Amino acid sequence: MYVRFIIHGLDEDSGRRQGLFQAVSNLEHEGALLPYEQALYDDVYQWFRHNLKKPTSFSKSSKRGARAAAISWFKDTAKDHIQKMREMAFILEAHGTTTVMIQTEKPGYIVYEDEFQVAAEPYADTVT
Repeated sequence: MYVRFIIHGLDEDSGRRQGLFQAVSNLEHEGALLPYEQALYDDVYQWFRHNLKKPTSFSKSSKRGARAAAISWFKDTAKDHIQKMREMAFILEAHGTTTVMIQTEKPGYIVYEDEFQVAAEPYADTVT
């Protein structure tokens, strides 16, 4: 099983529902975070920098400049990572933004995988 945290707003580039990091980053750029929220976001962001690899591929195409179509999903065994995402959800919900954790057995065509996550180009019937 794979897990993804989203809000209902769409990402301008992909047309898919926006992930929590992008949504909290938008609040940060707007100057909307309270000091304790900023501290929590900074802590969670740093935790992920040290505990999650950045996928090396976001496209099944090997051509240089290929459109990055993959979406990141946590493996359901990544308990610590999922808990940290719930902390991000707390920040967003304090600002009136509803967050949703979606789950799937079929995230799509997997273009990257490590111990905690996959990046996959969604199938036509993949809920994103």
